[in-house]
Amino acid sequence: MGSAYAADFTVSSAAADASMRLSEKYFANGFGCAGGNLSPQISWKNAPKGTKSFAISMYDPDAPTGSGWWHWVAINIPASVSELPEGAGSSIDKMPSGSTMTGTDVGQSAYFGACPPKGETHHYVITVKALSVEKLDLPTNASGALVGFMTNANKLGEAKITFKAGR
Repeated sequence: MGSAYAADFTVSSAAADASMRLSEKYFANGFGCAGGNLSPQISWKNAPKGTKSFAISMYDPDAPTGSGWWHWVAINIPASVSELPEGAGSSIDKMPSGSTMTGTDVGQSAYFGACPPKGETHHYVITVKALSVEKLDLPTNASGALVGFMTNANKLGEAKITFKAGR
């Protein structure tokens, strides 16, 4: 008797080398960093059945804030999309049609690259959430915490990839 198993929902990135370290082109161009401020390429596969949209975030749990740091938050990515090219997060016109980028902890609705304090290595967690709704009706200034609440309330599954960065 055979059994069928769903494949695991996974995320990967061409930006990831064997050490999983981000190069400076993915660093912020601000806050003391002089990087290229490009969002890394990410792709995902095997989303759960019933997925109607995706949400993506990049979060630094090591930021010296007491609550981490949201570097990138995007919602309403159509279910037909399974990849974002390098630099897609730099402006909404580079994102898939219908997508929305919401507030980061620098107060902008676009990608803001890694910028760990000198001498420290931080972890940057990119999460792709598969959602049961086509659209979350949130403003572009919604905080990462609010988006997290709403995406978790509608989540079918999630996949993560973690990068390291230091300077």
